[in-house]
Amino acid sequence: MQSLSGKPAPSALIIDLDGTLIDTQGDFVAALNLMLDDLRLPHVDGDFVSHTVGKGSEHLVAQALKHTGGDAARFELAMQRYQRHYLTINGRHAEVYPGALEGLQRFAEMGLAMACLTNKPTDFAQPLLAAKGLSRFFSHVFGGDAFPRKKPDPLPLLKTCEALGTAAERTWMIGDSSNDAQAARAAGCPVVLVSYGYNHGRPIREVDADAFVDRLDELNWS
Repeated sequence: MQSLSGKPAPSALIIDLDGTLIDTQGDFVAALNLMLDDLRLPHVDGDFVSHTVGKGSEHLVAQALKHTGGDAARFELAMQRYQRHYLTINGRHAEVYPGALEGLQRFAEMGLAMACLTNKPTDFAQPLLAAKGLSRFFSHVFGGDAFPRKKPDPLPLLKTCEALGTAAERTWMIGDSSNDAQAARAAGCPVVLVSYGYNHGRPIREVDADAFVDRLDELNWS
């Protein structure tokens, strides 16, 4: 099997969730706005979420408070309300991206071990994957609370490689943002980015990556 960009063909994959496998923007907007209703603050929209999501729930909620003129001292209350609402609506406004299921099926047929690594809390990520029929593909699911640091720090990728039992240079990261790419580069993992995700509102092809794909089922190492 030939490799992309001269990199070794993979023995395992680490795959991001939001913006890579599932379009969860609607869930974020709904949960944030329910939280903001509780705090009697104005709503946010999808554009705000697409520019802000990807660095964990704490960052998202803190930025929502800042954006709507909320008091930063109410952050803990805001987090509690946000988490409660998100658990209630998790997956209701989310859709699996075209080609994601087919891509995972093909990767499984290739015999590749797969882990899902996201900055989303584990208690949100696991039921979402199950609800969308994707959890069966992953031997491990690690959320943003699984390790002491989140992406773009390389620690989550290094720990996920340990869990998979694979070397970083043979473990490809598949994501949608500079967070994923920066973490992968620092960990020594090759990285592929999808063209349709969030990436903080920036053009994805500005990011240093080994390849870009429009659909997961287009990804090919042959």
